[in-house]
Amino acid sequence: MAKIELRSGLKRLQHRYRLVVMNDDTYEEVVTFRLSRLSVYVTMSMIFVVLVGLTTALIVFTPLKYYIPGAGADYQSVTALKRLQYRVDSVEKQDALKQQYLLSIQQALAGKGLAQLDTSVLKLPETELIND
Repeated sequence: MAKIELRSGLKRLQHRYRLVVMNDDTYEEVVTFRLSRLSVYVTMSMIFVVLVGLTTALIVFTPLKYYIPGAGADYQSVTALKRLQYRVDSVEKQDALKQQYLLSIQQALAGKGLAQLDTSVLKLPETELIND
């Protein structure tokens, strides 16, 4: 049963069809094509393969590959970039700490933001006097 369906499917692919392009005003045949489903599938597949190949070649052999994230970068440039990012992060952190330090110094000099002094009396234990 499966072989019969397979053979009939192959025969349907090989049936010939005619595609006629006509001039709408004069009804004159401009072009005539004799096609089968198999020839249309093969032609479309070939066009797809050629387009994919051309697109791949365009990306691989031109500077367009540098616009793709992660592609076209060598190991040395990646490590140098990571090293620079680390240095920039540490400089930003140091700058934020220095800004905070300067702000607190300015507030202290201006008399703002001072903590209230603790003026409570401490009860200290009495020490024994040593007599000689």
